[in-house]
Amino acid sequence: MIVIPAIDLKGGRCVRLLQGRMDEETVYGEDPIAIARKWEAEGAQRLHVVDLDGAAQGRPVHRSLIEEMCRSVEIPLEVGGGIRDLETIESYLARGVRWVVLGTVALENPSLMVEAARQFPGRMILGVDARG
Repeated sequence: MIVIPAIDLKGGRCVRLLQGRMDEETVYGEDPIAIARKWEAEGAQRLHVVDLDGAAQGRPVHRSLIEEMCRSVEIPLEVGGGIRDLETIESYLARGVRWVVLGTVALENPSLMVEAARQFPGRMILGVDARG
């Protein structure tokens, strides 16, 4: 089994939401780069990073922070949140992100997931959150 630590970004900080509610968060760290380095030092093989602000706004908000995170650790990142088009996917992959995670948009626009998987084989992840 591979355990993949998650870093959820909101307001430039590392947070955990209560049952996915954006207005109920616990802050775990003010410095996401330091948290990524800590996970790497602890032996993580990859990191799952979610731009929560991007997910809420429908466009990447923490792109520069995620790019800096890619440059700051040796382990690969999978990134989701606010990714709604091929240009954003290509941009993340070109800047060091190993995998791009599509969630809701893959249900709303299945052809995007199909085309992304065709253009970027092995680099796309379908994210599914279940409740209950």
